[in-house]
Amino acid sequence: MQLHRGRLIDHIHLRARDLEATKRFYKAVLAVIGAPVVEGQHPDGGGYFYADELWVDEGEPRTHVHLAFQAPDEETVRRFHAAALAAGGRDNGAPGLRPYHPGYYAAFAYDPDGNNIEAVFHGPAHRSADSVVLTWEE
Repeated sequence: MQLHRGRLIDHIHLRARDLEATKRFYKAVLAVIGAPVVEGQHPDGGGYFYADELWVDEGEPRTHVHLAFQAPDEETVRRFHAAALAAGGRDNGAPGLRPYHPGYYAAFAYDPDGNNIEAVFHGPAHRSADSVVLTWEE
């Protein structure tokens, strides 16, 4: 039996009212499963930390959850945004380049429950693997 992971979720972004308390919490629980936490500072001075696909920075939570899906190209990002709006979502950022890194092309919408949903294409890049493959012996 095989399962492929790592093809749908690009990242999950959480906002923390108390970044230090949140960082202590995630460092403790993620250490148990072997996921290291990396700390950093935004150019504007705000702090953040991340572990694999989880990104956390300080601020007043504006939405319930920020969930970003991987897209294979810019056209898919545009279609994602149109489909989100047609299905009852609310616009939270039209398709376009973002300043996060060169080639970061994304669109944002709120789902019916207020979650911030994103589709992102990171620009032309080489992936080391299409997915992580988990295999069990039968």
